[in-house]
This record gives sequence, structure tokens and C-alpha cells, in this order.
Amino acid sequence: MHYLNISFSHKNSTLDVREKLSYKDDYATKGCLSKLNSGESINESILISTCNRMEVFCSCSDIASATKHIFEMLAARSGVSIDELEGRADIFDDSSAIHHLFSVASSLDSMVIGETQIAGQLKDAFRFSYDNGFCSQKLARAMHHAFKCAAKVRNATDISSKPVSIASVAVSKLKSVLDNVEGKKALVIGVGEMSEITAKHLLSSGADVYITNRTKHKAEKLASECGAKVLDMQDLHKAVNEFEILFTATSSSEPIITDEIIKPCDFDRYWFDMAVPRDINYHKGDRINLYVVDDLKNIVDQNMSFREDGARKAHGIIGRSTVEFFEWLNTLNIEPMIKEIYEKAFEAARIESQRVIKKGFIPKEYEDQIHKMSQQVLKRFLHQMSSKMRSVSEESKADMLTSAVQFLIEKDQRDIPDKYKCEHALNIIEGR
Repeated sequence: MHYLNISFSHKNSTLDVREKLSYKDDYATKGCLSKLNSGESINESILISTCNRMEVFCSCSDIASATKHIFEMLAARSGVSIDELEGRADIFDDSSAIHHLFSVASSLDSMVIGETQIAGQLKDAFRFSYDNGFCSQKLARAMHHAFKCAAKVRNATDISSKPVSIASVAVSKLKSVLDNVEGKKALVIGVGEMSEITAKHLLSSGADVYITNRTKHKAEKLASECGAKVLDMQDLHKAVNEFEILFTATSSSEPIITDEIIKPCDFDRYWFDMAVPRDINYHKGDRINLYVVDDLKNIVDQNMSFREDGARKAHGIIGRSTVEFFEWLNTLNIEPMIKEIYEKAFEAARIESQRVIKKGFIPKEYEDQIHKMSQQVLKRFLHQMSSKMRSVSEESKADMLTSAVQFLIEKDQRDIPDKYKCEHALNIIEGR
């Protein structure tokens, strides 16, 4: 069994490419996961699709075959050639895949280092795949350790001491271009976590905030929680020409603000499009200042410089957590093998005991004593060997040892991990 992660992120792909690779709703995500798992060598998969990344994390029996299947599937859906996808993607397998997963969960791979949204997005992606039967024990183990690693990073470093997000960075950008936002009318489109954070930051800065959404009662609920006002989505065509400030982060697959509804204004407008695919597509409007996710990089770089020390410490934690994860996986392989060795030895002792009794070498009335004695002999003989097997599970040569023992006891390696329940998998689900 192998782990494989194919990653398209803000580090290797343009916004245009990420838009084409994005999956905006549950229906599309389910279709993608179904096609992923239809690959001959892929047995479990998780799809992570956010404004800054699209990643496939899977377990597979053959890395080359699984990689080929994933690229063919993504190319067919997105219209981006396989050559371009291969040129852009970061491909991680086995230990590097786990290391990358832990980095993503700990927000070390985020555009905004230390942002807290990615952990929730990762949990949502895992739950969706798990609840719909697209992943099970193999990925659940990795995800559980990823969340544990993220918690260690948060507790041991200061990278999340001042929580930041793309939304808070966008509001910071607004403040850098506008001297004062107090009293200015600001429209927030959408009701997701990013919209909520944006609305709260704008309100705390004194802006007059309105929230709108296709589903009005959701806008009313968020506005009530934040202390904002509600704007009917049907009035969006008026609002874009009346409001000075606009933030949008919807899950629409098509732009919702286009040339058709934009009119000339005698004041500057500041629009922030944090959606992928983008919500705004226009070709006119001289006094419109539009910022998309990738335009926030300057502030992000400043954020990174503030958190460099914490990030270095976090990388060390992630490295150690990766090693500990594979040591733990090795113990899952070792214990079943030790159990099977004992079972085979006891069965051989039982057969031999019955044989000598049947031949009359030992009286029948001593049968129980013979069984106990033979088992005690075997336990004494196997104890030292099993102790060494357990101790070596934390060493680099563990893989060689487990392969050799699997060969000797004629056990299929693919059977072993799934035979033993991961006690953490249910905890992840129950801890939602």
C-alpha cells in the first residue's frame, strides 16, 4: 500500500488553472471521488478543493498507475492538457505524501502561514469522503495523525497566536488603500466562513456592512450573528454601483458580477474577489479597483517574515511527526504477524500432541498437561523473538523485517493493515 498526493496550489498553479480544477459543490466532488476510486490501483481517496489549492490524496497499490489515472481524469474534466498538469503539479508519495499532508494541516503550506481555515477545510474534505464511502482506515489513520500534528504545531509555536486568514488579509489590504473605512458602505456576498470573517473584520473597523446571498434566510442568520444588515440578492445590480466596498466569496460556478450590471460611477470602488472560480468578470469601469486572491501576496509575504521563527520550529515538528506516523504503522504490521506466529506454533503443538497420544507414546489422561507444557515451551522460545520484532518496528530496517516474516508465514502484505481497526478513525468521526 502506498500514499500518493497530487497537489495544485498557489505555489505552482495560476488562478486560471486552479479555477478549472476546482470542485464547487458536493455533487461534483462525489463524481470526482467516484472516478478516482474507479482506478484499478486506487482504493481510497480524498479531494481537497479550496481557493488556494486542489489536491488529491489517496492510497494506492501502484503509484505510477494511480498517478496516470488521476492526471487523465483531471485533464478530461478541466480541459488542461496532461503535459501542463504534470508540469505544474507537486507529486508526493509515501513519506513525502504524509509530510506534505501534515504541512497542509498545520497551515505551513498555506498562502497565509498560521491561518486557521485550512484545518477545518481538511476535516470537511475527510468527513465527506469517509461518510460517502470513498475512504476508510488507510486514509483515516493519516488524517488523524495530521490533525494531531497540527495541534502540536499550534501549541508549540506562535504561528497561530494571532489568527489570520485570507479574509483578514483582504481587509488589511483594503485598509492599506483606504485611509478610513469607518462609516463606508460595504457589501459582503456569500455566507461561508470567509464571508463571516470578512464581515466581522469590517464591522470591527466601523464599516456599514450588508450581507447578501442567493438563499436569503442564510444571509439573515449571518447578519443577525454579526450585527450586519441584509441586502436582497435581487438588488445586487444596484448595489455594485452604490457601494464603495465589496467582498465576494461564493461557490457559484459562473461569475455573478459582469459587465451587464456595472455602470460608471463618480467614486472609486474597491472590490475583493476571494472566490475560485472567480465571482467577478468585467471589462469596463475605470474607477474599479479589483483584487483577487493572488493579489494579496505582498501582505502574505509580510506575514511570513513575522512568523519565520515559528515556521522553522513547525517544520521540525512535522518532520518528527512523519517519522512517528510510520513507526506507528510498522507496529500495526508487527503485532498481527506475532499473533499469527503464535497461532501457527500452538496449532503445530496441538497436532503433534494428539499424534503421540494416538500412537500410545503418552497416556491419554496426560493430554491436558502435554498441551500446556508444549505451549509453555513455545512461549519461552518465541518470547525473545517477538520482543525483538516489536523493538525493531521503530527502526529503519522494519520494512525489510516485516517483508521477510510475511514471506515466511505466507501472508499477503495487503491484508495486514486493514485487519486491525484504527482506534483513532472513529474518534475523528465522533469528534466532529
